Amino acid sequence: MSTTQKAWLALETGEIMEGRAVGAMGEKSGDLVFNTAMTGYHEILTDPSYSGQVVLMTYPLIGNYGVAEEDAESCKAWAEAFICKEMCQTPSSHRADLSLPDWLRREGIVAIEGIDTRKLTRIVREAGSLRCVISTEESNPEALVKKARSAITTTGTNLAEVVSCKQPYTWEEGYQETYPFLAPAAATSRLRCVAYDFGAKRNILRSLVHAGFDVTVVPAGTPADEVLAMDPDGIFLSNGPGDPSAVTPAIDAVANLVGKKPIFGICLGHQILSIVLGAKTYKMPFGHHGANHPVRDILTGKVEITSQNHSFAVETDSLPDHLEMTHVNLNDGTVEGMKHRTESIFSVQYHPEAAPGPLDSTHLFSRFGALLRK
Repeated sequence: MSTTQKAWLALETGEIMEGRAVGAMGEKSGDLVFNTAMTGYHEILTDPSYSGQVVLMTYPLIGNYGVAEEDAESCKAWAEAFICKEMCQTPSSHRADLSLPDWLRREGIVAIEGIDTRKLTRIVREAGSLRCVISTEESNPEALVKKARSAITTTGTNLAEVVSCKQPYTWEEGYQETYPFLAPAAATSRLRCVAYDFGAKRNILRSLVHAGFDVTVVPAGTPADEVLAMDPDGIFLSNGPGDPSAVTPAIDAVANLVGKKPIFGICLGHQILSIVLGAKTYKMPFGHHGANHPVRDILTGKVEITSQNHSFAVETDSLPDHLEMTHVNLNDGTVEGMKHRTESIFSVQYHPEAAPGPLDSTHLFSRFGALLRK
């Protein structure tokens, strides 16, 4: 396919940008988010947390190492569309199975290059969360802006239900041999963990197995009594897309699990826990998306560089007395972690499983195991 096929990007605020199509043909819309990671585009695109969102990469050259299928974080691409400054057509990596443009076309992801990504990022930073549309079919500015303004937003939408598994299943795979994990595999007896799938990445499940868990994954809407009937040692609440307040079946289920089993939550799981325990969440102006966010552990003073992907956050002032804030984002002071003062419950807003991203926080999975064994 010719790389000169035109494509257009429109924002709900009226801006129009013309570029070149480097993915599937068609038209897609959603919330526009920018990701500051230099690498990891394959893991980003296959992260279910990006459902409903159009991903803009701030790093100017994307695709130079192609796509290695073993790096996929789920069974498919979930991002609505993809934006970059320049797309590499010929990857240079012995691990590559496909070039990124070929993979995008196979996955049906509309993508555009040749956009001034710095300008676009500045617009989002100043205007806040924006809806957009990318099209290889429509070039009329008025029609494009109208489509952007009518795009479905993640606010108030239960996207966890869309990306979650439909039936329970067991997960037994640990880290791949090539994965540079820091903590040794758990040498003690195995623990039983039920993991709620709100859009769980594969490396989260691998991390749990590595930390000594036998993992059963259940759909997002699974009632508490069904989970308790499995008699797990602990409950894990995964990452996922969209508005936590809209995931009402999970909120009801978690409310009935508090105090009955130890619980560890990540990202959307952290937000759902906060709602259940009396805090409030809100949509951030432009969210945290990238692999280079500094977080300070308030309890130890240690600073960790973290991988993040969330558009909603917990209101700091809404934390009730029984919740202790344990981690803070050093860029904007937002809540990055909390724990219950009397129950065996803790959670973090960021992604300790990395993939892509730093490995600074993988110890949290071992901490969950230690909590259960204690």
